Amino acid sequence: MIRKLHHNAYRCRDSEATRRFYEDFLGMRLAEALEIKETKSGRKTETLHTFYALDDGSYLAFFEAPDMPFEFKKQHDFDLHIALEVDQQTLHRMFEKGKAAGLETRGVSDHGFIDSIYFRDPNGYVIELTAKKPGHDAAMDPAKNGARAKLERWQAAKRAGAAAR
Repeated sequence: MIRKLHHNAYRCRDSEATRRFYEDFLGMRLAEALEIKETKSGRKTETLHTFYALDDGSYLAFFEAPDMPFEFKKQHDFDLHIALEVDQQTLHRMFEKGKAAGLETRGVSDHGFIDSIYFRDPNGYVIELTAKKPGHDAAMDPAKNGARAKLERWQAAKRAGAAAR
């Protein structure tokens, strides 16, 4: 059985710029940095794998691998974003901190069950800070929210649209 998330890993352009954003700005502690000189397949490399701790014991991790081509692009919120949970007070404090630091800062967006703000990290990834609102747990309970039925309706509509083409 899957217990919980240990880490999500992403590529980064520059490990120090990434550290400044995640540790200095967001306040996530740099927990580990692994220097990788050779891959498990025996290929020589110069890669740094860094891990930033969240309070629940999980990590966000990054690979800086200059010898491995990777296309960094500005991500659209729908394409890729990393959502991190905070409390309401922290959400509003970080919104002001982002604006004061001159970072691209958007929000506060009311999604009904959460409030969110958005930043862009040095790699182009969208970072969402989100705070639960009253009713969050009920909104995320599939026994109450009809998630399966919504998915089935979505799939049926896609099939009907494809058949009409």
